[in-house]
Amino acid sequence: MASMPAGRTPRPEGSADRYRSPGQWPRNTLDDLLRAWSLRYGPRTALVHGDTRTTYARLNRRVDRVAAGFRLRGLRPGQRVVVQLPNVPEFVVTVFALMRAGAVPVFCPLPHPAPEVSRLVRVTEAVGYVGPSTYQGFGHTAMAADIAARTPLLRRVFTYEAPGEASPYGGFSTDPSGCHYFPLGSLDSPPGPALAQSADQVAFLLPSGGAAEGPGPVPRTHDDYARRVRAAAELVSLTGNDVYLAALPAGSDLAFGCPGIVGALSVGGTVVLAESPDPAACLALTEREGVTLTSLAPADAQHWLEVLPTVRADLSSLRLVQLTHSAPPAHPTLTERLASALACQVQQVFQRPGGLLTTD
Repeated sequence: MASMPAGRTPRPEGSADRYRSPGQWPRNTLDDLLRAWSLRYGPRTALVHGDTRTTYARLNRRVDRVAAGFRLRGLRPGQRVVVQLPNVPEFVVTVFALMRAGAVPVFCPLPHPAPEVSRLVRVTEAVGYVGPSTYQGFGHTAMAADIAARTPLLRRVFTYEAPGEASPYGGFSTDPSGCHYFPLGSLDSPPGPALAQSADQVAFLLPSGGAAEGPGPVPRTHDDYARRVRAAAELVSLTGNDVYLAALPAGSDLAFGCPGIVGALSVGGTVVLAESPDPAACLALTEREGVTLTSLAPADAQHWLEVLPTVRADLSSLRLVQLTHSAPPAHPTLTERLASALACQVQQVFQRPGGLLTTD
């Protein structure tokens, strides 16, 4: 069972009945929902990253085999695993595979410094870490090794290598502290019987946004998050014809499920993964893939506005840009300028990892 992290209060007994009785909360886990979506939308394109296109059927098969690989390498239901990956298909596969294996992904922003990652491992009592071998010159695997040497519980590190990249740890290895290292790409095992899981279990932990030594990560259950995603998808009239550009970090609440990646997958849409909100790259992707909606932070939106006059791209497919903010909202002038420059609707979104979601 995926239990609540230490210090977290479980939902009061019976309090969810008012949501389940009228069918507002699904009784399936998020990974079970992915299985259903793969049956419904099998040959359609689920993920796009660079020149790689992944269908729903292939995505679900990969999740099945990676989940079996996680179990084979010792992960057990309820254990927590920090996931610190860029916007690549492996992020989506890893998160759903961990949930399917009964483990609890702990979303960790890629720029988090080593002390904050170490704190996250300690607070969540994580037994595993998934991250790039190196990313933009920083050695994530070396960082994980240093944390493992000082944290007895962290004993499994799964390293992601981009195509053509080799990990300095290379293949399977074990360090002097007893931490085991596995290439993420090696997790490819025949799936066994599906685990019996409940939709009211914790699905994953989201960053709280708190400062160092401040609030810990926020647990989200399968049922409440699936309901929130569905509501967000309905709010923006999301359909299978939509193409969502994940320009914000995939592990952020807005990009993952407001309606974001999960919302697009839930209706048979396509998710285009961009490794940064760089306007030149994102605008080119918008034209190439026919992107219909995306999410931006105000600073990114300002950067897009500065670059737009110099970029030649057909952006006529774009119908909605979500602008995330914390109080106070982004200045109305920025919203108006962005809507005018992109000739689309701009929606201001205020959300909290704990569940609050409001839009203008």
